[in-house]
Amino acid sequence: MSMQNSDVLLLAVMAAGAAAVVGVLGVILLARRSTSTAVAVAPGAVVLPVVAGVLVSLAQMALSPEQSRLMLAVLGASVPLAILLGVLLARRIRALDRRAAEEQANRSRDQEVEASRREMVAWVSHDLRTPLAGLRAMAEALQDGVVADPSDYHARIIAHVDRMSTMVDDLLALSRLHSGDLVLRREDVSLADLVSDTLAAATPLAEAQNVRLRGSAEGPVTAEVDASLVSRAMNNLVVNALRHTPRDGGVTVSATPEGEVAVLSVEDECGGIPTEHLERVFEAGWRGVDARTPTAGDGAGIGLAVVEATAQAHGGTVEVRNVEGGCRFELRLPALT
Repeated sequence: MSMQNSDVLLLAVMAAGAAAVVGVLGVILLARRSTSTAVAVAPGAVVLPVVAGVLVSLAQMALSPEQSRLMLAVLGASVPLAILLGVLLARRIRALDRRAAEEQANRSRDQEVEASRREMVAWVSHDLRTPLAGLRAMAEALQDGVVADPSDYHARIIAHVDRMSTMVDDLLALSRLHSGDLVLRREDVSLADLVSDTLAAATPLAEAQNVRLRGSAEGPVTAEVDASLVSRAMNNLVVNALRHTPRDGGVTVSATPEGEVAVLSVEDECGGIPTEHLERVFEAGWRGVDARTPTAGDGAGIGLAVVEATAQAHGGTVEVRNVEGGCRFELRLPALT
Protein backbone atom coordinates (compact mmCIF):
# COMPACT_ATOMS: atom_id res chain seq x y z
CA MET A 1 0.00 0.00 0.00
CA SER A 2 1.49 3.36 -0.99
CA MET A 3 2.01 6.32 1.31
CA GLN A 4 -0.72 8.18 -0.52
CA ASN A 5 -3.20 5.40 0.09
CA SER A 6 -2.17 5.29 3.74
CA ASP A 7 -2.83 9.02 4.07
CA VAL A 8 -6.26 8.61 2.51
CA LEU A 9 -7.04 5.75 4.89
CA LEU A 10 -5.88 7.79 7.89
CA LEU A 11 -8.03 10.74 6.86
CA ALA A 12 -11.04 8.45 6.37
CA VAL A 13 -10.58 6.88 9.80
CA MET A 14 -10.24 10.30 11.41
CA ALA A 15 -13.32 11.53 9.62
CA ALA A 16 -15.25 8.45 10.72
CA GLY A 17 -14.14 8.94 14.32
CA ALA A 18 -15.11 12.60 14.24
CA ALA A 19 -18.50 11.69 12.77
CA ALA A 20 -19.02 9.10 15.51
CA VAL A 21 -18.22 11.69 18.19
CA VAL A 22 -20.67 14.13 16.59
CA GLY A 23 -23.25 11.36 16.50
CA VAL A 24 -22.81 10.61 20.20
CA LEU A 25 -23.13 14.28 21.10
CA GLY A 26 -26.22 14.52 18.93
CA VAL A 27 -27.77 11.53 20.71
CA ILE A 28 -27.08 13.10 24.11
CA LEU A 29 -28.74 16.36 23.03
CA LEU A 30 -31.65 14.44 21.54
CA ALA A 31 -32.12 12.57 24.82
CA ARG A 32 -33.06 15.84 26.51
CA ARG A 33 -36.12 16.04 24.28
CA SER A 34 -37.01 12.40 23.69
CA THR A 35 -35.32 9.56 25.50
CA SER A 36 -37.01 6.84 23.45
CA THR A 37 -35.88 8.42 20.16
CA ALA A 38 -32.33 8.87 21.43
CA VAL A 39 -32.15 5.23 22.51
CA ALA A 40 -33.42 4.11 19.10
CA VAL A 41 -30.87 6.08 17.10
CA ALA A 42 -27.88 5.63 19.43
CA PRO A 43 -26.50 2.40 17.84
CA GLY A 44 -26.87 3.83 14.33
CA ALA A 45 -25.21 7.08 15.32
CA VAL A 46 -22.07 5.13 16.16
CA VAL A 47 -22.20 2.41 13.50
CA LEU A 48 -23.00 4.45 10.40
CA PRO A 49 -19.96 6.81 10.62
CA VAL A 50 -17.62 3.85 10.98
CA VAL A 51 -19.15 2.01 8.04
CA ALA A 52 -19.17 5.16 5.92
CA GLY A 53 -15.53 5.89 6.73
CA VAL A 54 -14.39 2.42 5.70
CA LEU A 55 -16.43 2.44 2.50
CA VAL A 56 -15.03 5.84 1.54
CA SER A 57 -11.54 4.51 2.10
CA LEU A 58 -12.21 1.55 -0.16
CA ALA A 59 -13.60 3.78 -2.87
CA GLN A 60 -10.65 6.19 -2.80
CA MET A 61 -7.85 3.65 -2.79
CA ALA A 62 -6.69 1.30 -5.50
CA LEU A 63 -6.46 -1.87 -3.50
CA SER A 64 -5.64 -5.37 -4.54
CA PRO A 65 -8.21 -8.10 -3.93
CA GLU A 66 -6.30 -9.23 -0.87
CA GLN A 67 -6.21 -5.70 0.54
CA SER A 68 -9.93 -5.24 -0.17
CA ARG A 69 -10.71 -8.45 1.68
CA LEU A 70 -8.58 -7.25 4.58
CA MET A 71 -10.40 -3.95 4.73
CA LEU A 72 -13.76 -5.70 4.59
CA ALA A 73 -12.61 -7.94 7.42
CA VAL A 74 -11.66 -4.86 9.44
CA LEU A 75 -15.08 -3.42 8.65
CA GLY A 76 -16.78 -6.62 9.74
CA ALA A 77 -14.87 -6.61 13.01
CA SER A 78 -15.50 -2.91 13.71
CA VAL A 79 -19.25 -2.96 13.10
CA PRO A 80 -20.06 -5.24 16.08
CA LEU A 81 -17.81 -3.10 18.25
CA ALA A 82 -19.58 0.03 17.07
CA ILE A 83 -22.96 -1.58 17.72
CA LEU A 84 -21.82 -2.55 21.22
CA LEU A 85 -20.74 1.04 21.90
CA GLY A 86 -24.10 2.28 20.63
CA VAL A 87 -26.00 -0.15 22.86
CA LEU A 88 -23.90 0.88 25.86
CA LEU A 89 -24.65 4.51 25.08
CA ALA A 90 -28.37 3.72 24.84
CA ARG A 91 -28.29 1.93 28.21
CA ARG A 92 -26.50 4.87 29.76
CA ILE A 93 -29.17 7.22 28.45
CA ARG A 94 -31.91 5.02 29.89
CA ALA A 95 -30.13 4.90 33.27
CA LEU A 96 -29.80 8.68 33.34
CA ASP A 97 -33.45 9.04 32.41
CA ARG A 98 -34.54 6.65 35.17
CA ARG A 99 -32.37 8.49 37.68
CA ALA A 100 -33.85 11.82 36.66
CA ALA A 101 -37.37 10.39 36.95
CA GLU A 102 -36.62 8.97 40.40
CA GLU A 103 -35.17 12.28 41.58
CA GLN A 104 -38.23 14.11 40.31
CA ALA A 105 -40.52 11.60 42.03
CA ASN A 106 -38.59 12.01 45.29
CA ARG A 107 -38.84 15.79 45.04
CA SER A 108 -42.56 15.58 44.37
CA ARG A 109 -43.04 13.18 47.28
CA ASP A 110 -41.05 15.43 49.61
CA GLN A 111 -43.14 18.42 48.52
CA GLU A 112 -46.36 16.48 49.16
CA VAL A 113 -45.15 15.40 52.59
CA GLU A 114 -44.16 18.95 53.47
CA ALA A 115 -47.49 20.31 52.26
CA SER A 116 -49.33 17.65 54.26
CA ARG A 117 -47.25 18.46 57.34
CA ARG A 118 -48.02 22.16 57.06
CA GLU A 119 -51.71 21.45 56.58
CA MET A 120 -51.73 19.15 59.59
CA VAL A 121 -49.96 21.73 61.77
CA ALA A 122 -52.51 24.35 60.67
CA TRP A 123 -55.43 22.06 61.56
CA VAL A 124 -53.91 21.11 64.91
CA SER A 125 -53.31 24.77 65.76
CA HIS A 126 -56.87 25.65 64.80
CA ASP A 127 -58.44 22.74 66.63
CA LEU A 128 -56.47 23.39 69.79
CA ARG A 129 -57.19 27.13 69.75
CA THR A 130 -60.96 26.66 69.50
CA PRO A 131 -61.46 24.49 72.60
CA LEU A 132 -58.91 26.56 74.53
CA ALA A 133 -61.03 29.65 73.87
CA GLY A 134 -64.09 27.76 75.06
CA LEU A 135 -62.30 26.57 78.17
CA ARG A 136 -61.26 30.11 79.02
CA ALA A 137 -64.80 31.44 78.54
CA MET A 138 -66.29 28.71 80.74
CA ALA A 139 -63.62 29.18 83.40
CA GLU A 140 -64.30 32.94 83.51
CA ALA A 141 -68.05 32.32 83.73
CA LEU A 142 -67.53 29.92 86.64
CA GLN A 143 -65.16 32.38 88.31
CA ASP A 144 -67.70 35.22 88.00
CA GLY A 145 -70.48 33.02 89.39
CA VAL A 146 -72.83 33.65 86.47
CA VAL A 147 -73.41 29.99 85.60
CA ALA A 148 -76.81 28.57 86.50
CA ASP A 149 -75.60 24.94 86.34
CA PRO A 150 -71.85 24.63 87.15
CA SER A 151 -71.95 20.84 86.76
CA ASP A 152 -72.81 21.25 83.07
CA TYR A 153 -69.79 23.50 82.57
CA HIS A 154 -67.60 21.06 84.47
CA ALA A 155 -68.68 18.26 82.13
CA ARG A 156 -67.99 20.42 79.08
CA ILE A 157 -64.53 21.32 80.37
CA ILE A 158 -63.71 17.65 80.92
CA ALA A 159 -64.94 16.82 77.39
CA HIS A 160 -62.78 19.59 75.89
CA VAL A 161 -59.72 18.45 77.82
CA ASP A 162 -60.26 14.82 76.80
CA ARG A 163 -60.57 15.79 73.13
CA MET A 164 -57.43 17.91 73.21
CA SER A 165 -55.57 15.16 75.05
CA THR A 166 -56.56 12.64 72.38
CA MET A 167 -55.48 15.04 69.65
CA VAL A 168 -52.06 15.59 71.21
CA ASP A 169 -51.62 11.87 71.87
CA ASP A 170 -52.38 11.10 68.20
CA LEU A 171 -49.91 13.73 67.07
CA LEU A 172 -47.19 12.31 69.34
CA ALA A 173 -47.98 8.77 68.18
CA LEU A 174 -47.74 9.80 64.52
CA SER A 175 -44.44 11.57 65.16
CA ARG A 176 -43.08 8.49 66.89
CA LEU A 177 -44.24 6.19 64.08
CA HIS A 178 -42.66 8.38 61.41
CA SER A 179 -39.35 8.67 63.25
CA GLY A 180 -36.50 6.61 61.91
CA ASP A 181 -35.58 5.16 65.31
CA LEU A 182 -38.93 3.65 66.30
CA VAL A 183 -38.53 0.42 68.29
CA LEU A 184 -41.72 -1.62 68.64
CA ARG A 185 -42.41 -3.16 72.04
CA ARG A 186 -43.71 -6.43 70.65
CA GLU A 187 -45.57 -8.93 72.78
CA ASP A 188 -48.02 -11.74 72.19
CA VAL A 189 -51.46 -10.12 72.17
CA SER A 190 -54.84 -11.80 72.01
CA LEU A 191 -56.78 -9.82 69.44
CA ALA A 192 -60.03 -11.04 71.00
CA ASP A 193 -59.01 -9.24 74.20
CA LEU A 194 -58.00 -6.22 72.14
CA VAL A 195 -61.45 -6.10 70.54
CA SER A 196 -63.07 -6.40 73.96
CA ASP A 197 -60.98 -3.57 75.39
CA THR A 198 -61.73 -1.38 72.35
CA LEU A 199 -65.46 -1.95 72.75
CA ALA A 200 -65.31 -1.11 76.45
CA ALA A 201 -63.44 2.14 75.78
CA ALA A 202 -65.81 3.21 72.97
CA THR A 203 -69.10 2.27 74.66
CA PRO A 204 -69.69 5.68 76.30
CA LEU A 205 -69.33 7.44 72.94
CA ALA A 206 -71.57 4.85 71.25
CA GLU A 207 -74.26 5.39 73.88
CA ALA A 208 -73.99 9.15 73.54
CA GLN A 209 -74.33 8.83 69.75
CA ASN A 210 -77.14 6.25 70.14
CA VAL A 211 -75.20 3.84 67.90
CA ARG A 212 -75.17 0.08 68.39
CA LEU A 213 -71.63 -1.21 68.99
CA ARG A 214 -70.95 -4.91 68.51
CA GLY A 215 -67.82 -7.06 68.49
CA SER A 216 -66.64 -10.62 67.95
CA ALA A 217 -63.55 -12.78 67.46
CA GLU A 218 -63.40 -16.02 65.51
CA GLY A 219 -61.38 -18.35 67.68
CA PRO A 220 -58.02 -17.60 69.31
CA VAL A 221 -56.35 -14.94 67.17
CA THR A 222 -52.91 -13.90 68.40
CA ALA A 223 -50.32 -11.50 67.00
CA GLU A 224 -46.93 -10.29 68.15
CA VAL A 225 -47.45 -6.52 68.14
CA ASP A 226 -46.92 -3.34 70.08
CA ALA A 227 -50.13 -3.50 72.10
CA SER A 228 -50.34 0.23 72.86
CA LEU A 229 -49.96 1.24 69.20
CA VAL A 230 -52.42 -1.32 67.84
CA SER A 231 -54.90 -0.48 70.59
CA ARG A 232 -54.73 3.21 69.65
CA ALA A 233 -55.15 2.35 65.97
CA MET A 234 -58.25 0.29 66.69
CA ASN A 235 -59.67 2.96 68.96
CA ASN A 236 -59.17 5.53 66.18
CA LEU A 237 -60.99 3.32 63.68
CA VAL A 238 -63.93 2.75 66.01
CA VAL A 239 -64.23 6.41 67.04
CA ASN A 240 -64.26 7.46 63.39
CA ALA A 241 -66.90 4.86 62.61
CA LEU A 242 -69.10 6.03 65.49
CA ARG A 243 -68.79 9.68 64.48
CA HIS A 244 -69.87 8.98 60.92
CA THR A 245 -72.66 6.52 61.67
CA PRO A 246 -76.13 8.07 62.06
CA ARG A 247 -78.23 7.58 65.18
CA ASP A 248 -79.78 4.12 65.48
CA GLY A 249 -77.07 2.79 63.16
CA GLY A 250 -74.50 0.14 64.01
CA VAL A 251 -70.75 -0.43 64.15
CA THR A 252 -69.26 -3.92 64.16
CA VAL A 253 -65.71 -4.77 65.27
CA SER A 254 -64.19 -8.19 64.61
CA ALA A 255 -60.96 -10.18 64.66
CA THR A 256 -60.53 -13.08 62.24
CA PRO A 257 -57.58 -15.27 61.18
CA GLU A 258 -56.70 -15.59 57.49
CA GLY A 259 -53.78 -17.98 57.22
CA GLU A 260 -50.69 -16.15 58.45
CA VAL A 261 -52.56 -12.86 58.75
CA ALA A 262 -54.79 -11.56 61.53
CA VAL A 263 -57.53 -9.22 60.33
CA LEU A 264 -59.00 -6.56 62.60
CA SER A 265 -62.03 -5.01 60.93
CA VAL A 266 -64.41 -2.16 61.69
CA GLU A 267 -67.61 -1.92 59.66
CA ASP A 268 -70.10 0.93 59.97
CA GLU A 269 -73.32 2.21 58.45
CA CYS A 270 -72.10 5.61 57.29
CA GLY A 271 -73.62 5.28 53.83
CA GLY A 272 -70.28 4.81 52.08
CA ILE A 273 -67.35 7.00 51.05
CA PRO A 274 -67.13 8.73 47.64
CA THR A 275 -64.77 6.79 45.41
CA GLU A 276 -62.53 9.79 44.80
CA HIS A 277 -61.91 10.08 48.55
CA LEU A 278 -60.99 6.45 49.24
CA GLU A 279 -57.32 6.96 48.34
CA ARG A 280 -56.95 10.01 50.60
CA VAL A 281 -58.62 9.03 53.84
CA PHE A 282 -55.31 8.00 55.44
CA GLU A 283 -53.50 11.25 54.58
CA ALA A 284 -52.45 13.22 57.65
CA GLY A 285 -54.32 16.50 57.87
CA TRP A 286 -56.65 15.82 54.94
CA ARG A 287 -60.33 16.44 55.48
CA GLY A 288 -62.80 15.98 52.68
CA VAL A 289 -66.50 16.53 53.19
CA ASP A 290 -66.91 12.79 53.63
CA ALA A 291 -63.38 12.01 54.80
CA ARG A 292 -63.04 9.31 57.42
CA THR A 293 -61.50 11.75 59.88
CA PRO A 294 -63.19 13.97 62.44
CA THR A 295 -64.89 17.03 61.05
CA ALA A 296 -63.76 20.54 61.89
CA GLY A 297 -63.88 21.02 65.62
CA ASP A 298 -63.66 17.31 66.41
CA GLY A 299 -60.06 16.48 65.56
CA ALA A 300 -56.98 17.29 63.56
CA GLY A 301 -57.38 14.74 60.77
CA ILE A 302 -54.55 12.52 61.95
CA GLY A 303 -56.39 9.59 63.51
CA LEU A 304 -56.38 7.45 60.37
CA ALA A 305 -52.82 8.48 59.52
CA VAL A 306 -51.85 6.91 62.86
CA VAL A 307 -53.66 3.71 61.82
CA GLU A 308 -51.79 3.50 58.51
CA ALA A 309 -48.41 4.25 60.12
CA THR A 310 -49.09 1.57 62.77
CA ALA A 311 -49.88 -1.01 60.10
CA GLN A 312 -46.72 -0.19 58.15
CA ALA A 313 -44.55 -0.31 61.29
CA HIS A 314 -45.75 -3.87 61.93
CA GLY A 315 -45.25 -5.01 58.34
CA GLY A 316 -49.01 -5.04 57.79
CA THR A 317 -51.54 -3.06 55.77
CA VAL A 318 -54.77 -1.15 56.24
CA GLU A 319 -57.40 -0.70 53.58
CA VAL A 320 -60.93 0.59 53.24
CA ARG A 321 -63.74 -0.32 50.88
CA ASN A 322 -67.40 0.45 50.57
CA VAL A 323 -69.92 -2.22 51.58
CA GLU A 324 -73.69 -2.21 51.56
CA GLY A 325 -74.87 0.67 53.70
CA GLY A 326 -71.44 1.84 54.82
CA CYS A 327 -67.74 1.04 54.65
CA ARG A 328 -65.31 -1.49 56.07
CA PHE A 329 -61.79 -0.87 57.34
CA GLU A 330 -59.42 -3.83 57.62
CA LEU A 331 -56.17 -3.71 59.59
CA ARG A 332 -54.05 -6.72 58.59
CA LEU A 333 -51.19 -7.80 60.84
CA PRO A 334 -48.88 -10.84 60.83
CA ALA A 335 -50.42 -13.48 63.06
CA LEU A 336 -48.74 -16.02 65.33
CA THR A 337 -49.18 -19.54 63.99
